[in-house]
Amino acid sequence: MPDMSASLAMTHVAPLAAEINNDKVTPGVLGFIVFAALALGVWMLMKSMNRHMRKVDFEEAPDPSAQDGAAKSPAAKTPAAASAKGAPKNA
Repeated sequence: MPDMSASLAMTHVAPLAAEINNDKVTPGVLGFIVFAALALGVWMLMKSMNRHMRKVDFEEAPDPSAQDGAAKSPAAKTPAAASAKGAPKNA
């Protein structure tokens, strides 16, 4: 009996398939839903990224080449100056 219902369904679908224009290809509703979901996901990720970036407190270290005689001064060799340059701290 299940074969009968499948063949009956195909007889109803077959005329509908003949009405489709083979020269026209459209993404349809499924394509729009996928695109809208991707756009919504990107928008949510950007909002989250902006929220996290606002929390970042970044202070740029001074450029050592811009200071006159900074390499010769004893203050440049202190641990605070070394950590500002990105050197690892001694524990």
